[in-house]
Amino acid sequence: MFDKLEDLLLRYSEIMEELASPEVTGDQNRFRKLMKEQSDLTPIVEAYTAYKKAKGTIEESLMMLEEEKDEEMRELLKEELSQAKQDVEKLENELKILLLPKDPNDEKNVIVEIRAGAGGDEAALFAAEIYRMYVHYAEGHRWKVELVNVDETGIGGMKEVQFMIVGQGAYSKMKYESGVHRVQRVPETESGGRIHTSTISVAVMPEVDDDIDIVIDEKDIRIDVMRASGNGGQCVNTTDSAVRLTHYPTGIVVYSQTEKSQLQNKAKAFALLKAKLYDIEQQQRHDAEAELRRSQIGTGDRSEKIRTYNFPQGRVTDHRINLTLYKLDKIMDGDIQEIIDACIAADQTAKLAKMNE
Repeated sequence: MFDKLEDLLLRYSEIMEELASPEVTGDQNRFRKLMKEQSDLTPIVEAYTAYKKAKGTIEESLMMLEEEKDEEMRELLKEELSQAKQDVEKLENELKILLLPKDPNDEKNVIVEIRAGAGGDEAALFAAEIYRMYVHYAEGHRWKVELVNVDETGIGGMKEVQFMIVGQGAYSKMKYESGVHRVQRVPETESGGRIHTSTISVAVMPEVDDDIDIVIDEKDIRIDVMRASGNGGQCVNTTDSAVRLTHYPTGIVVYSQTEKSQLQNKAKAFALLKAKLYDIEQQQRHDAEAELRRSQIGTGDRSEKIRTYNFPQGRVTDHRINLTLYKLDKIMDGDIQEIIDACIAADQTAKLAKMNE
């Protein structure tokens, strides 16, 4: 680990020298790549520098303790030594986490798809509430939310909704939301006061950038244009602006109708299709690497029941990490960071354990 850290320290120095040279500042592509690499290495370099300083403090304190006779000074040195040892232990763990392999998709925007499952109208109402929960969460991070398609029910529910979240690091946090979400509550339409259980499924897919090679052959696609349905402004509902794509090899059908322009809807539909095809590719890779999938915290299996929202008890339970929080109202209002942080920590712990095997 320390050989690797020394190599990274050397690479960081090389990058800083390159960034200062006129040749690099004149080449925008090269400059951007180096700035990205520098940004990625900075937390590691800072932690390793602090680690080396703490190690130096330990050596220095031990040497001084051997020579120091004054009892008061010895107590101060012992305190300094104890603190430095704690710092070394903490920084060692931090460095191990920082050196874990990064998910190449972590910095990307995401496409989220929410579908109502078992529970009819109640499931559709819950799907709409979860959509609003994610919108509030995204707003809290100053991320932009772009609606791609929504199939609404007449009572305020959503049978399905697809939307993009545009913001740096969106996938690194939102990826833990993939899976089946279960709600337990008394529906407004239930006269007997019985608790019903309904489910929705959430799929979180990274946006596919140009650096990922997803080839869509023209002959494999059918493009239909039509008038948008549902809520919308005058232009949306009176022109053939909605776009539906059918991908023959997989049977995937995607639909975009939220923009006034057919071109914009077509671009969003293709972005969604590419994300779905990339997601299938990722799933197949995960299936082939079963051990890797088992070591991840709920980022693989779309059919996995990940969370229960129990309204009568005001609690939310994440089943992957055995976390229960009694702040359902806040969570439904977008305050899900505590759950995501716990998932990230559990994921890192599982990966560290695997690395140490």
